[in-house]
Amino acid sequence: MRVNNSLDRIKKDVETCVGEKVRLKANKGRKKTFIKEGILESTYPCIFVVKFDSDQDSFRRVSYSYSDILTETVELTVCSENRKIKCS
Repeated sequence: MRVNNSLDRIKKDVETCVGEKVRLKANKGRKKTFIKEGILESTYPCIFVVKFDSDQDSFRRVSYSYSDILTETVELTVCSENRKIKCS
């Protein structure tokens, strides 16, 4: 029950930041990390989507689940407030 409550809290925190610029740090395994700034584009019941500017006319979208934040595989920081979204 405690995990479900944490996931709901994370989901609500992420939903409040839709449309804002965020810094995403993702653990890709074997000491590899992916750090990039983008816009939190949308949220869905199980995932959230971040859009990155790749080149002049192309965009890259990545999606992660809320459990990735819970397990600390993904770290999401809102750039305007310098606030991290994490489980407490």
